Amino acid sequence: MRRVRLTALPIVQSALGAALAWWLATIPPIDHAQPFFAPIAALIVLGGGLGQRLPRVLELVGGVAVGVLVGDLLVAWIGGGVVQLAVVVALAMIAAVLVGGGALIVTQAGASAVLVVALAPADPGGLNLDRFVDALVGCGVGLAISILLLPLNPVSAARRQIDPLLTTVAEVLESAAHALAERDRAAATEALERARETQADVDAMHSALEGANEVARIAPVRWQKRGHLAAYLDVATPLDYMTRNTRVLCRHVISLLQREEPVPRVLPQSLRALAGAVRLLRIDLERGDEPREARVSAVEAARMATEALDHTGGFAGQVVIAQVRSLAVDALLSTGLSRDEIQDLLPGLPEGPVSYG
Repeated sequence: MRRVRLTALPIVQSALGAALAWWLATIPPIDHAQPFFAPIAALIVLGGGLGQRLPRVLELVGGVAVGVLVGDLLVAWIGGGVVQLAVVVALAMIAAVLVGGGALIVTQAGASAVLVVALAPADPGGLNLDRFVDALVGCGVGLAISILLLPLNPVSAARRQIDPLLTTVAEVLESAAHALAERDRAAATEALERARETQADVDAMHSALEGANEVARIAPVRWQKRGHLAAYLDVATPLDYMTRNTRVLCRHVISLLQREEPVPRVLPQSLRALAGAVRLLRIDLERGDEPREARVSAVEAARMATEALDHTGGFAGQVVIAQVRSLAVDALLSTGLSRDEIQDLLPGLPEGPVSYG
């Protein structure tokens, strides 16, 4: 049922788009008896453009239009058949390339041309652009529904990408804390491997947020989501830094354990506090609340890490502490604070030179 709920809006969009495109193409002034390409084009735009940015959706529209137009022109000239199918598809894709289309528009042009050739010509006696008009109607309906009438919820789109990433960062920090507390190199290595796997998720997050921001900016029915979405947009860059710094942290945790340096008891505790801050941030983002508790937990993590400086005797340990403080800054930036505000909140470092052992 959860999967059905997640796909409910796209299903409604597609069903409504197909029916509306067919109906519009059958009434005056278009008045076509069997406007097959209208619902097909609407479904292509709505399905292929799901969660995509507007330029990519427009590429889909261009691909459908070019494929149908070139297909109709060539079928009227050379007719149908196996050889003709290959020629029409090739020429439709070449036409898409010549008009500056990307990979998506070229592929879609070829697919649309296949449909044109596979179906009986609209007018065996000569050129008829009815199917091209039907395709334009379907594309227009798809654009209208996806942008104006039933656009996806930009906050939900942002949450689907950011929530799992925040959860993963918190779990990696907890694993690193466990590795330090138990002096478990295998656990530290496993945490590092998991941290390295987050880069694809970070890239997907940036792409999804660009699309969500575009929806919130263009679609009038989603304008009220701008405020809530802004909190997710503010998180993106600091969270990117956080994932990178988490990988660096895990590498230095491994180094600390390999060098058999002492592990102050408060150091794993600081990592657990930091993981708690990340989890609280995820909850506050979902609710749209001010992340006050997340800030308190991040500052506490930095305080405990700074306290650990008095009990560590090696270079790797001091680097781990520095990384915890850096991650605390990332977490506080994610809550919307400026660097000047963070500087006032974080505990200062001990005065005098630091020995790296």
